[in-house]
Amino acid sequence: MDDRVAPPAARYACRPEASRGRRHAEPESATRTAYQRDRDRIIHSAAFRRLEYKTQVFVNHEGDHYRTRLTHSIEVAQIARSLARALGLNEDLAEALALAHDLGHPPFGHAGEEALDAAMAPYGGFSHNDQTFRVLTQLERRYAGFDGLNLTWETLEGTVKHNGPIAAGGAPPTIAAYDRERPLDLDGWPGAEAQVAALSDDIAYNNHDIDDGLRAGLFTLKDLADVPLAGPVFAEVAAAHPGLEAPRLIHEGVRRMIDRMAGDLLAETRHRLADLAPASADDIRRAGAPVVGFSDAMRTHDRALKAFLFEHMYRHYRVNRMSSKARRVVHDLFGLLVAEPNCLPTEWQANAVQAQTAATARVVADYVAGMTDRFALDEHRRLFDVHART
Repeated sequence: MDDRVAPPAARYACRPEASRGRRHAEPESATRTAYQRDRDRIIHSAAFRRLEYKTQVFVNHEGDHYRTRLTHSIEVAQIARSLARALGLNEDLAEALALAHDLGHPPFGHAGEEALDAAMAPYGGFSHNDQTFRVLTQLERRYAGFDGLNLTWETLEGTVKHNGPIAAGGAPPTIAAYDRERPLDLDGWPGAEAQVAALSDDIAYNNHDIDDGLRAGLFTLKDLADVPLAGPVFAEVAAAHPGLEAPRLIHEGVRRMIDRMAGDLLAETRHRLADLAPASADDIRRAGAPVVGFSDAMRTHDRALKAFLFEHMYRHYRVNRMSSKARRVVHDLFGLLVAEPNCLPTEWQANAVQAQTAATARVVADYVAGMTDRFALDEHRRLFDVHART
C-alpha cells in the first residue's frame, strides 16, 4: 500500500457527521467538520500557548533548542496525522487528540506533577490526565455560552482514555463527575484515532529525548551502541556516511528510528485490523484489546529505549538537580497559597475563601498547574523574596 496517498476513509474511522455531539448544543460550522473545530479550539486555547514555556525534560531557560511541551505536542500531532492518514482514519481527530494530550501538565514536567500530587494528597491527589480534562471542560473560559472548549464526545473520550480503559471506580474526580452526567464509556478502549495518538506520543518522546539527551551531553552515541534499534540504526548511518558530522548523524539516526517505529506500527495494526474486520468505530471500542500497536519485537525495542533513557537521562544528576529545585518551587507555592489564599490573584480568590480546605486546595492546584516554568519561578520570587516586587 502506498502510504503517501490517503486511502478512502475506513469503515472503522470516527466520522464527524456521526459524532455523539457536544455537551452544549451549538450550530455546526459551515466550513469545518466537528473534529476540525475541536482541533482549532485547542490550538487557540490559552493552555496550548502556555505549553511553549513548560518543561518536556529540560527547563525552559536551559536552552533554546530542547523540546518544550509545545514542540513535543506538535511533533506528536505530525506523527499521529501521518499514521491516521495511512490507516484511513480521521486525521483531524487524531491531530486534535495529539495536540490536547499534555494541556494539563503543570510546570517543570514530571517533577512538577510529582510535587503537586504529593501536595494534593490530603485533598484527593493530582493527575495531569484529570487536569487536562479540567482544562478542556472547565478552566478555559473564553466562550460566552459555556466554560471549557465544548469539544465533541470523541475528542473528550480519546483524551480521557489515551492510556486505555479506566476501571470502575478508578476515574479521577473531574472525569468521574463528567462521566456520571454524560457517560464516556470508560471501561472500553477508545477509537482508533486515540490509540494512534497515544503511540505517536511514545514514538515522539523516545526519539526526541534521545536527540535532546545527545545534544545536552547526558550520554553519547557510544553509550547507545548496545541499545536495540538505536545502536544498529546509528551504526547504519555511520557506515553509509563515513565522516558525517555528529549533528547530521544524530538527526539522520533519529529520523530513521521514527520511520522504523511508524512503519512497524502500520504493519502490525493492519494485521490486527484484518483479523478483527471492524465495521465501525464502535467495533474498535468493543474489541477488548488495542487494535493499534507495535509488533512484539518493536515493543521489546520500545521498552529498551525507555529503560536506557530512564537510566541515562531522566535520572542523570543534572536533570535530578533541576527536578529537585522544581519540586521545591511547586511545594512552596502550593503550601503558601493554600495557607494564605488571599495571596492568590483577585480573579482566583472567589472560590478560595477558606484556608486549608479541599475547595481552596483545588483552586490552588488549578492555578499552579496552569503556570509556565518561568511564571512559576517569577511567582516564587515574588512570594518568597522580600526584595522582589509583588
